[in-house]
Amino acid sequence: MRKGLVAAAILALAALTATASANPGGQFFDPNTKKWVDFGPAYGGKSPIKRQTVRYDGPYSAGTIIVDTTERRLYHVLPGGKAMKYGIGVGKEGFQWAGSNRISRKAEWPGWTPPPQMRARERAKGRILPAHMVGGPNNPLGARAMYIGSTLYRIHGTNQPWTIGSAVSSGCIRLANDDVIHLYNHVQVGSKIIVKR
Repeated sequence: MRKGLVAAAILALAALTATASANPGGQFFDPNTKKWVDFGPAYGGKSPIKRQTVRYDGPYSAGTIIVDTTERRLYHVLPGGKAMKYGIGVGKEGFQWAGSNRISRKAEWPGWTPPPQMRARERAKGRILPAHMVGGPNNPLGARAMYIGSTLYRIHGTNQPWTIGSAVSSGCIRLANDDVIHLYNHVQVGSKIIVKR
């Protein structure tokens, strides 16, 4: 009996350890400490790259969103020669794009309908995507989305904030949920967006 209890305890501990190591979400490089950090529950929906107000003396007017895919930063131009700078995730190799457009729609906790070409691409890798996923904390679009013209691209949140600062998407611009909510609250439908490579 005693051996059975010890064996059961060991199995329970092993299962708990496996669950804990499977759920931390990965690592990110902290530019402040210059170290790789485990991304765990303590970070919540925050970005590993802290948003900050910076000087801006470029040609675009207040309200413009500038996405620098090489730098992996998004700038929202503010009045008075300033901009809010956010860390972003951008399109992976072969999915980058550039151009200008306008924000055509905004949505809170948006649903996700993967395009047919994305579903086919993932199916070929053995991963089956849903035809549609309702909005919520497990949805890859995160807490907010700002749709870019009539394209399939959007600026959106993510349920994987440790990916901020990486080239990981199929062309969308992703921010941590904390940052996408902040940006969403300051952006209007019709705002100009410039994406640079």
